[in-house]
Amino acid sequence: MTRSTVKTVALSLSGALLFFAFVALGTWQVYRLQWKLDLIARVNARVHAPVQPAPGPAQWPAISAKSDEYLHVQAKGVLLADKSVRVQASTNLGPGFWLVTPLKQADNTIILVNRGFVPPASDKPLVETPSGEVIVTGLVRMTEPKGGFLRSNDPAHNRWYSRDVQAIAKAKQLDHVAPYFIDEDAANNRPDIYPVGGLTIVHFHNSHLVYAITWYTLALMVLWAAWVVRKKQGA
Repeated sequence: MTRSTVKTVALSLSGALLFFAFVALGTWQVYRLQWKLDLIARVNARVHAPVQPAPGPAQWPAISAKSDEYLHVQAKGVLLADKSVRVQASTNLGPGFWLVTPLKQADNTIILVNRGFVPPASDKPLVETPSGEVIVTGLVRMTEPKGGFLRSNDPAHNRWYSRDVQAIAKAKQLDHVAPYFIDEDAANNRPDIYPVGGLTIVHFHNSHLVYAITWYTLALMVLWAAWVVRKKQGA
């Protein structure tokens, strides 16, 4: 086998490997695109579905992001204002905090409720925590363990960077706490008083189609390069 033949075979094998690799990556992105579209459809259906009771203790072991996050739910109980925490937040209203307050239900179980956004400091009044039994409506969200980006929660100093349900429950000595929290809907129609609820952003980054087109284009470029090489060799 001549040196030129070896070179041709090596180039052909390399081109074939690249072609099939790019096709495989493109096809994988097509599957990912379908998965993402199905996810978006499921979440939109949950968000806009009629309100249902918040999952109770019997359902807690099976709670998952896939099956339960963004369900539109309702819970009834008493808000424990003295057990509230403020979790650092960045929102469309600017930097500030989420006001997270435990809701104690009639069966003594507790659900953490993100009542909404409060600024670091403001002359505008905070909404007083309602006394007595209240009804909370909002979206189910999954716990956010450990902390935020490059910042760990510091329960000892009451500094929170994520809504870590288990850590907040432990710090505030709460028992029988649901493994999720509720992002409360807007409780009032006045953006000039706090907390401001209803700020949940339901958005999923979806660039899978662009990625698929990119990989398939690279596969076609490999075929084009192979054709050019073959044409030159035949000249």
